[in-house]
Amino acid sequence: MDNDVILQMSNIEMNFPGVRALANVNFTLRRGEVHSVMGENGAGKSTLIKCLTGVYQMDSGSIVFDGRHIRPNSVSDAMKLGISSVYQEVNLCPNLTVAENIFIGRQPMKAGALIDWKKMNRLSREALKKFDLDINVTKNLDTYSVAIQQMIAIARAVDIDAKVLILDEPTSSLDKDEVKRLFEVINKLKSEGIAIIFITHFLDQVYEISDRITVLRNGELIGEYLAADLPQIELVKLMVGKELEQMTKLKKTSHTDEHKVVVEAKNVSVPASIQDIGLTLTEGEVLGFAGLLGSGRSETAKALFGIDRISDGTISVRGSTVQLRNPAMAIKQKIAFCPEDRKSDAVVADLTTRENIVLALQGRMGMFKYISKKKQKELADKYIKLLGIATPDAEKKIGELSGGNQQKCILARWLATEPDALIMDEPTRGIDVGAKAEIMKLTLELCENGMAVAFISSELEEVIKLSNSVVVMRDRKKVAELRGDEIDHDRILEKIAGGEQA
Repeated sequence: MDNDVILQMSNIEMNFPGVRALANVNFTLRRGEVHSVMGENGAGKSTLIKCLTGVYQMDSGSIVFDGRHIRPNSVSDAMKLGISSVYQEVNLCPNLTVAENIFIGRQPMKAGALIDWKKMNRLSREALKKFDLDINVTKNLDTYSVAIQQMIAIARAVDIDAKVLILDEPTSSLDKDEVKRLFEVINKLKSEGIAIIFITHFLDQVYEISDRITVLRNGELIGEYLAADLPQIELVKLMVGKELEQMTKLKKTSHTDEHKVVVEAKNVSVPASIQDIGLTLTEGEVLGFAGLLGSGRSETAKALFGIDRISDGTISVRGSTVQLRNPAMAIKQKIAFCPEDRKSDAVVADLTTRENIVLALQGRMGMFKYISKKKQKELADKYIKLLGIATPDAEKKIGELSGGNQQKCILARWLATEPDALIMDEPTRGIDVGAKAEIMKLTLELCENGMAVAFISSELEEVIKLSNSVVVMRDRKKVAELRGDEIDHDRILEKIAGGEQA
């Protein structure tokens, strides 16, 4: 094996019941490089990483790490070898101090059985100093932002002599400045010879930080490429296996004066949240929301769904003023809501796909009007087929599906309630390019059938592509509303930066 190569995975096979997750996949990682693994959800990225880190035991194949054959039996085995992972959801203990998290399982001891707290705190400060991070290591982890928690997780990984660092969706919850800082850390680690496996759905970031790119599709290796030699549009084609133009050929519904207002908010405010918001959700149209993180987009969605109680203003549904004191009241008004954080707020991982799909409908009907298992299966099968949910059957646990298919299941859950208005908060976050296009296409199809849709996304191009109108928000206020030809990338950015309040 080439001396520059620190990791060689060869002919990796991994099968699950009814699913071939990896088929003879090869992967090569070199010292001091950032190597991105790209592919749609379900392409095999996570499975490959889990084989490397001992979460899964591969069916066949070999792994050569730093010149010797290995077969980790657990994550701790992999860490002892020098292979560490940092995930989107920081896998540390929020109720422990920063120092305890950095040294968990390897605390410095004194007098045989006592933790040397003074030494542990000092060593923790030294570990963080390498990343220009000067914080109080005696405070609990949850005192700090997600960005700092990720830096702490990386510092821990490096401090245990990691030779390979796996970063799985590390930027999903970070703003631009935090991403910039993370990339500075990554480049520093590269210069020290650490090899980095980088997994993300942000294509621009791939090209900003990567030396090489490996593409997987349907559990198979499509190829390994130098990032500098692979145009972005070609990467997308390799990932999805079809022309980009075919994948994203979306056409907005056209506005007519005959379209009726489904939901209207007038001068709506929520204490310490949003101020004086006015908007309308109209049947057959998409109302997009644009604004930076923290601008009030999600807070507005929560107010419209009754999660947050409004203190001022009114909300009307089909012309009648309603009091939305909780989500159950919103559901009765035929309003549906796909939340931003599907893992925490939507997906019930241990329930089946069928049980997840019927959850909202059963909740609206109440516990004394139980939906029969036969009817549940009919509904689940209907929406699995309608939305193209990739699952062997409706009885597979939703937690075992890819992110994109989980998102489709949550959409199916709300479609089963036959809503008039659908609020979608970051429906394409953390899913692959192909699944994003499918969700966007489904959104437009729902509008064509008369549904009113509120679409919130941090991806401005998605908002522009889908929306008939765009509400621009800044500092928890609505600063503009653009319609038709006014919906323009530069104009929206100008409003976000300094537009007049609408």
